[in-house]
Amino acid sequence: MDKFIIRGGNPLVGTVRISGAKNSALPCMAAAILTEEEVTLENIPQVRDIATERRLLASMGAAVELHESVTPEDAPSSATGEGASLKHTTISCRSLSDPVARYEIVKTMRASSLVLGPLMARSGVARVAMPGGCAIGGRPIDLHIKGLEKMGAVILQEHGYLEARVDSGVGRLRGAHIVFDRITVTGTEDLLMAAVLAEGETLLENCAREPEVVDLAQLLIAMGARIEGAGTSSMRVHGVSSLHGARYRINPDRIEAGTFLIAGAITGGDLIVANCNVDHLGAVIAKLRESGVRVDVLGPGAVRVRAAERLRAADISTEEYPGFPTDMQAQYMALGHAGRGRQRGPRRTSSRTASCTCRSWCAWAPTSRWTATRPRCAARRGSPRPPSCAPICAPPLRWCWPRWSPTASRSSIASTTWIAVMSASRKSCAVWAPRSSAWATSSPPARKIPSPRTNPHRDSASNRSESTRGHFQQNATNSAPAC
Repeated sequence: MDKFIIRGGNPLVGTVRISGAKNSALPCMAAAILTEEEVTLENIPQVRDIATERRLLASMGAAVELHESVTPEDAPSSATGEGASLKHTTISCRSLSDPVARYEIVKTMRASSLVLGPLMARSGVARVAMPGGCAIGGRPIDLHIKGLEKMGAVILQEHGYLEARVDSGVGRLRGAHIVFDRITVTGTEDLLMAAVLAEGETLLENCAREPEVVDLAQLLIAMGARIEGAGTSSMRVHGVSSLHGARYRINPDRIEAGTFLIAGAITGGDLIVANCNVDHLGAVIAKLRESGVRVDVLGPGAVRVRAAERLRAADISTEEYPGFPTDMQAQYMALGHAGRGRQRGPRRTSSRTASCTCRSWCAWAPTSRWTATRPRCAARRGSPRPPSCAPICAPPLRWCWPRWSPTASRSSIASTTWIAVMSASRKSCAVWAPRSSAWATSSPPARKIPSPRTNPHRDSASNRSESTRGHFQQNATNSAPAC
């Protein structure tokens, strides 16, 4: 999908079902490396990183199959208008003929490091390409390396690859006491998978408590692992000699659920978010209620959101779970554009957003100026000024060298899309989502859209470059779904 064309001004009404969490599915798929038996994962989302993970496992010699069927109880309903599909993936790693995570496969996926721990635990050797580049800033894997070295691994970095093996005097990884210098989700998951087959006991402290980590731990326990303290900051793992196969259902995606909750609030609709886990949405629901949104919990797996007549501004600060998730920051900033009032001081006119993880998570914000909203750099403040339609571009998230391969982040697409949806104008508002296959070149791509500092509605046709005008005309003729 190269672009979306949104015709705003309509409330979102109905029911939407949430798919499985990608950030849970990726480590669970990597955990299949730990056993020779078959692992079946249900509720797998169909996104690009999942397809990349399938290719990665298949390149190592695993048999990966995707199954899809429609069950009788998931017949079409009047609420959704379509039947629900039951998707599950079976992975069999009976023979790992080539324990290498090649750069050609993992160059656009940050989660490539998740196979390092399982490969070391299973075969004692691994060759993993460094994780793909990311536009939101560096997220190094030094904590993965430090932890594995404490468990007896010898790791070298050569030619863009991590060359890892178990010390010849050890034979297999051994348990250790590991204290993370900072909270890391993938680091916790990677070392947790390495520890389940390590000799002795492993104590992990300052662990991530995200639901995705708990999801992985539950799968490992179903496979025969001995893990205590999943979901807390301290986990104790008793190593076992082998694991067996299992069947496990991935948890719903809390970021997708939160995105639709905010979408219902932005558009002033009446939306039921089904097939979600309400326990994982505590911070988002609390902040929506603070903003004046009517949120009703219908059960453990369903939430109803209805916007109030007038939204109130509310400040947020992103934190590790159970705090407000960083991946929801962009969507909440879009909600801030619809709100009225300043959170601090007697005169309330705007809301503020602070990112405690990475400043570059706000990279999408300049594009919102094209719609007449005005976020600030240091403290992102929503504007009471109603947005208007404009061509905007979802900022790319993944960049890899020497081949540039941009992939727009789901949060940046969601935030720019919902701004267009809530626009009072009925005219079309194009939202571009750059695609790697379309822009992959040996050098940085040429600019095809106006600078974020430029307002396309105020520029005369004579001031626009021929390439930009041609890009707009070419895309205007292409068909795209309307929202």
